[in-house]
Parts: sequence; C-alpha cells; structure tokens
Amino acid sequence: MAAFIKIYEDNPNPKEIERVVEVLRKGGLVIYPTDTVYGLGCDITNTRALERIARIKGIKLAKAQWSFICADLSNLSDYVRQIDTATFKILKRALPGAYTFILPGNNNLPKDFKRKKTVGIRVPDNRIANALVVGLGNPIVSTSIRDEDELLEYTTDPELIYEKWGNLVDLVIDGGYGDNVASTIIDLSDGSPYVVREGKGNPDIF
Repeated sequence: MAAFIKIYEDNPNPKEIERVVEVLRKGGLVIYPTDTVYGLGCDITNTRALERIARIKGIKLAKAQWSFICADLSNLSDYVRQIDTATFKILKRALPGAYTFILPGNNNLPKDFKRKKTVGIRVPDNRIANALVVGLGNPIVSTSIRDEDELLEYTTDPELIYEKWGNLVDLVIDGGYGDNVASTIIDLSDGSPYVVREGKGNPDIF
C-alpha cells in the first residue's frame, strides 16, 4: 500500500514535503491536493511514471491530455511559446487560481510531450502543491482523481481516496477535504480566451 501522510496547507511541514518530493524524484506516483479537486501526478520528465499514470487511466501516453502544475508564471517560458502582453495579463490576473490555461507548447517540452501543439498549465492556489513543485524543481503532471459514483464526480475525502487508490500509487497526501468542482479550462492558444469547461474558476473575469 501507498504511504499516507498528513500535511497541513496553512503551514506545510518541510520534512513531509521533502519526503513527497523524494518519491516524485524516484519516479513515484503521488496523489495531492490542489485548490480544486485532488490530483494524481508525477515528475513530467519521468517516462516510466507517465506510463504508469496512462495505464491507470486506461489511455495511451501519446494521447494523454494532462495539465502541468507550475509554481508560478516563471515556469511558463520553459514549456510555452512566447505569449503576447494581453495573454500574460490574463494569466497574471487569474493565477494562482482555479484555472487551467491551454497555451501553445514550445520545443523544450519533455520528450513524451514533444508532439503536442498545446499544453495545459495550472498554478493552483494551494501551498502544498506549490511546495512540491518548488522542491522538485520542475512541474508535476496532473490528472484529476475521479469517482465512479453517479452523483459525485470527484472524491473529496482523502481517506476514501487512499482506500481506492492506495494499491495503485506510491503516496497519498491528506491535505484536508478537497473540492468536488474541477478547474475552469480556458483556451488561450490563439490569443483570445475561449471557455472549454466552466468549473470552479469564474470565467467572467475574462
């Protein structure tokens, strides 16, 4: 079974954060809180870890549409083509926050994402997720933890998540109850905002 550790978002314990980061560095899969739903993630540069997530989700890695969790906007230039001032202003106004932005990818993307023309970027308003990315030194791939329940699309209780996913991943963080509403997805790949999915983030700010 996976490790199950409690981390408080108000003041994440550096030792616990480093423990999770070590799991990520070694190619492990981690379930962690964001400002929306709980996410399943790994180091974006680790092919084996990415393939494990793809198998869990029942898809081929080449067809995966996962977002990247970044610590702040400074990570953008690593993986996104140069964006105009208007687009940057939108990002700065909305992030950190409950949004996923689809942006044009560049040639620096990890090899498993090279063929993708666009990438989904998230900068969640959550200190645990932020600390993990800072500690790891590069973004984390993220895909939502979904529920089979017909009424609840996303599991919010970390203990229930651990019961369901503990045999599939290496570590589950208990960061308190999560939300059951996913991020709002905004496509900015052609410069003008287009709402792909309305979620927790308010799309009217654009």
